[in-house]
Amino acid sequence: MRKQELRMGGEAGQSHGAGSPAEQVKALVDLLAGKGSQGSQAPQTPNRTPDTPLGPHGNDLRIQRHWDALLSRAGGGLGPGGPSPRLTNLLLVEGLTDLQLREHDFTQVEATRGGWHSTRTIALDRLFLPLSRVSIPPRISITIGVAGVGKTTLVREYIRLWARGQVGKDFSLVLPLTFRDLNTHEKLSADRLVRSVFPHAGESGVEVADLAKVLLILDGLDECKTPLDFSNTMACTDPKKEIQVDHLITNIIRGNLFPELSVWVTSRPSMAGQIPGGLVDRMTEIRGFNEEEIQECLEQMYPEDQVLLGWVLSQVQANRALYLMCTVPAFCQLAGSVLGHLCHHRRGPQDTELWPPRTLCELYSWYFRMAFGGEGQETGKASPRIEQLAHGGRKMVGTLGRLAFHGLVKKKYVFYEPDLKAFGVDLAVLQSALGSCFLQREEILASSAAYCFAHLSLQEFVAAAYYYSASKRAIFDLFTEGGMSWPRLGFLTHLRSAAQRAVQAEDGRLDVFLRFLAGLLSPRVNALLAGSLLALGEHQGSRIQVAELLQGCLRPDVAVSARAVNVLHCLHELQHTELARNVEEAMKNGDLAGLTGPQHRAALAYLLQVSDACAQEANLSLCLSQGVLQSLLPQLLYCQSLRLDANQFQDPVMELLGSVLSGKDCRIQRISLAENQISNKGAKALARSLLVNRSLTALDLRSNSIGPQGAKALADALKINRVLASLSLQSNRIRDDGARSMAEALAVNRTLSVLHLQKNTIGPMGTQRMADALKQNRSLKELMFSSNSIGDGGAKALAEALKVNQGLESLDLQSNSISDAGVAALMGALRANQTLLSLNLRENSISSEGAQDLARALCTNSTLKNLDLTANLLQDQGAQAIAVAVRENRTLTSLHLQWNFIQASAAKALGQALQFNRSLTSLDLQENAIGDEGACAVANALKTNTALTALYLQVASIGALGAQALGEALTVNRTLEILDLRGNAIGVAGAKALANALKVNSSLRRINLQENSLGMDGAICVANALSGNHGLQHINLQGNRIGESGARMISEAIKTNAPSCTVEM
Repeated sequence: MRKQELRMGGEAGQSHGAGSPAEQVKALVDLLAGKGSQGSQAPQTPNRTPDTPLGPHGNDLRIQRHWDALLSRAGGGLGPGGPSPRLTNLLLVEGLTDLQLREHDFTQVEATRGGWHSTRTIALDRLFLPLSRVSIPPRISITIGVAGVGKTTLVREYIRLWARGQVGKDFSLVLPLTFRDLNTHEKLSADRLVRSVFPHAGESGVEVADLAKVLLILDGLDECKTPLDFSNTMACTDPKKEIQVDHLITNIIRGNLFPELSVWVTSRPSMAGQIPGGLVDRMTEIRGFNEEEIQECLEQMYPEDQVLLGWVLSQVQANRALYLMCTVPAFCQLAGSVLGHLCHHRRGPQDTELWPPRTLCELYSWYFRMAFGGEGQETGKASPRIEQLAHGGRKMVGTLGRLAFHGLVKKKYVFYEPDLKAFGVDLAVLQSALGSCFLQREEILASSAAYCFAHLSLQEFVAAAYYYSASKRAIFDLFTEGGMSWPRLGFLTHLRSAAQRAVQAEDGRLDVFLRFLAGLLSPRVNALLAGSLLALGEHQGSRIQVAELLQGCLRPDVAVSARAVNVLHCLHELQHTELARNVEEAMKNGDLAGLTGPQHRAALAYLLQVSDACAQEANLSLCLSQGVLQSLLPQLLYCQSLRLDANQFQDPVMELLGSVLSGKDCRIQRISLAENQISNKGAKALARSLLVNRSLTALDLRSNSIGPQGAKALADALKINRVLASLSLQSNRIRDDGARSMAEALAVNRTLSVLHLQKNTIGPMGTQRMADALKQNRSLKELMFSSNSIGDGGAKALAEALKVNQGLESLDLQSNSISDAGVAALMGALRANQTLLSLNLRENSISSEGAQDLARALCTNSTLKNLDLTANLLQDQGAQAIAVAVRENRTLTSLHLQWNFIQASAAKALGQALQFNRSLTSLDLQENAIGDEGACAVANALKTNTALTALYLQVASIGALGAQALGEALTVNRTLEILDLRGNAIGVAGAKALANALKVNSSLRRINLQENSLGMDGAICVANALSGNHGLQHINLQGNRIGESGARMISEAIKTNAPSCTVEM
C-alpha cells in the first residue's frame, strides 16, 4: 500500500470476497503495490496521433524505445474509468505547514479531520504550465501527500497520459526515476543518471538544446537513504563528474546541473521540507477521499453484495477515528477488506468473538489474522497445524519485525538484499504467503530489487509486535542495538523506554508505533492474536501500570503538544479511557473550569480532535482561564468552529489568539468571543491576524468594549482581508466614529456579507456614512442596526442607499426612534429596491399615517418577504391599510403586528385579506385586543386560506366563542401547523371545541393553550382528543389549574393516545 493508489477499476472489486482470507490479503497487497491485473497486462500501444509528444521524433528509434520502456514500467493503467478526479485536479498550496513538517502522517489526518486547507486546484494537464499570462512555467515542482494517498500512482498515470499526448505536450522527453532506484548508487554523474533511465541517449547524453523540453521526475523523496543537505553540499556544474547521489540531486534542484531541466519531486509532507522553499516554484498536494469517494471505494470492493456493503459502510461511519483514516485510499482499502472478512465470518449480531474493530491496533490485528487465513483462532483449540502457524508467525515477527523496528528508528522505509541479510531475513520467508502479505518486492532499474512494507503503518505495527515480543527477554536497550547492558528488568522497563523516546521525538515518527505497542496490551487484541503472535493473557496484569506510565508522560508543559495528544491515543488503544471520558462528561455538563491539570488539558486537546461533539463546534464557553487556553493553542489551530464566550478573556488573550489565527496551519473558520472583556487593544491584535489569515469566515465580538479605535483597527483589516464573511460588533460602544471606519471598509471590501452593529450608540452621522458605503458595496447581505439612535435622518440616508444598492437582503432597524417621516422615505425606496427580503421596524414610532406609506409600498414591491412592525402605533386605521395591501401583495410570507393597539375591525380586514392572499405563511397578532369578533373573522378566513402555517394570537382577549370558531375552522383547514392561544380565556367550552377539531385535523403540529382557564376537565378533553390525531408534536397546557391528579390523568392519556407528542403542564 505504500505510495500506491487504490485502483478504481472493476477487477479490483471482484477480487474480494472469494478465496481464503490469506488469499484475500495477498490479492489486496498485490493490488495496492501496483501488481495484480494492472501489472500483468501487456502494455497496450496507443494509437499514435499527430499531437503526441513523439510525433516530431517519429523516426527516432531512441525515443521510440524509451517510450515503449516507459509504458512497460507504468503498466496498463487504472482501468476504463481513467484516473480519479483527486489525481487529475491537485490542490495548489503555498508551502508546508508546521503540522506537515513536524508530525506523523496519521497525526496530520487526525488533526485536520481529513480536510484540506487549500481550495485552489490545478488540473493535471496544466501542472507544468504558467498560472497566468505574465508568469513562467515552474522549474521545480513538488507534489506532497501522506503515505498511501497515491503519489506513485499519480506519476505513473502522468507518464501514461504523456505517452498518449494528453498531458505535457511541451515536453519531448520524460525521465522518471524513483529514489528506490537512486539508493542503489553511491556515486553518480548527471549524464549517468539520465542514461540510467534513458539508456538510448548515447554517449552524449541529452543534448543541451533539448533540456528545456525535458521533465525529470524524482518519485519518493521520503525514501532517499541520505537526507538532502542544501547548506553544506558543494556546488557542481560538470555533468560528467561522479558525486554522491544526494549531492547530485541537490545540485540539479539548485540549478547548478541542467539548469533548464524541469524537475518534479513527490514526497510525504514531512520530508519535502528538505528542499528550501525558495527553490520551489510550485507545490501541489494530493487530497484524500471525501465521503462520497470513501463510499465509492467500498462499493467497488463489494459490487455484488449490497448487504455486506451496507454493513461495512455503517461500521466505517460509526467509528470517527476509522472514518478519518479512511480518507487515505490505501487505509480505506485495508479497512474495507478487514470489515468485509469479518462480515463474511460472523455468525450473527451477538457474535462477540468477531466484533468489529474499535481501534487501529484491533484493525491491524484482524489483518494479521486474515494473513494467517483465520485458522486456529478459536480459544482452546490445538493441533500440529496451529502450532506450526503460531511458530511461523513468531519467527516472522522476529525477522521482519526487527527489520521494521530498526528501519523505523533510522527513518528507513525501503530495504535491499544486504539489509535483509544483515537482519537475518530469509528470502524464502518472503516467498511464503504470510511473508508476502507484509513485505513487498519491487524491481528497480539497477536489475535488482527493493523491498518495502505494504504501507508505513504496517511497518509500524510489525515493529511494535517485535518490540513487544523482544522486550520480554532483552537485557539491553532495543533502540540502540546493543549498547550498555541492563539488568533484567522486564517488559515495563522497555515500554517506559519506548514511551520516553516517542514523547521526545520531535517529528512524531514513533507516535503510531507507540499506539500499536499500547494496543497490543488491550484484552481484545490479546484475544485476537493469542496463539499466533501473543500468549493468551500475556501482560494483562500490567495494563493499569502501563496506563499510569503513559499518563506520567503528560508533563505540565506550557503547551499541549502533539506528543501529549498521542498519549491519549495510546490510552484509547489500551482501552483505558477513563481520563478522556471524565473530561468529555465535564464538557457536556459545563464543568471544565475545575479540570486544569496537564492530564485534563491533554485529554481536552484530544477530544477537540476526535469527539463528535467538537466536530461541528468546540464549545469552551464559561470554562477556560488564560493559562488553560494558552496550553491548548497548538491544538485549537485545527478546530473548525470555536465558541469561547463568557470566559472573562482580556486583551493579552487576544494577543495569543491572534498568533493562532496568523499561523499558516490555522483552519479555524468560525470563532465567537462574545461577552468577554476585550478592549481596543485586543481588537487590534485580532485585526493584525486578519491581515494574513486565510481561513476565518465568521468573527463574533458581541458584548465587549472595543470602542471606536477597535472598530477602526478591524475596519482597516477588512480593507485587505478577503475571507471574513460575517462580523458581529453588537454592544461594543463603537459610536459614530466606529461606524465611519466600518463604512470606509465596506466601500472597498467585497467579501463581508453579514455585519451586526446593534446597540452601539450610532446616530444619524454614522448612519449617513454607512449609507454612503452601501451605495458602492454589493457584497453585504445582512445589516443589523437595531437599538441605535439613527432617527428619521438616518432612515432617510439609508433609504437613499436602498434606491441604489442591489445587494442587501436583510435590514434590521428595530428601536431606532424612526417615525412616520423616516418610514415614508424607506417605503419610497422599497418601491424601487428589488433585493431586500427582510425589514425589521419593530419598536419604533410608526403611526397609522406611516402605515399608509407601508401599505402603498407593499402594493408595488415584489421582493420583500418578512416585515416586522411589532410594538408600533398602527392602531385599527393603520392595520386596515396594511390589510388592503396584504390582499394584493403576492410575495410577503411573514407579517408581525404584535402590540399595535389593533382591535376587531382591523382583524376583520385582515381576515378578508387572508381569503385572497396566497403567499403569507405566518401572521402575528398577539397582544392586540381583537376579541372573539376578530378571532371569528380570522377563523373564517382559515376555512379557505391554504397558505398560512403559523398563527399567533397570544393575549388577544379571545374567549370561548372565538375558540369555537377556530375549532370549526381547524376541522376544515389542512395547512395550519402552529396555533398559539396563550393568555386568553377560552375556558372548558373553548377547549372542547378545539378538542373536537383535533380529532379530525391532521396538519397542526404545535398548539399553545397555556393560561386559558381550561381546568382539569378542559385539559382532559384535549388530551383524550389526541387518540385520533397523529400529527400533533407539542402541546402546552401550563397555567390551567389542572392539579396533580389531573396532570397524571392527562399524562397517561397522552402517553396512550399520542406517545410521540410532547406535553408541557
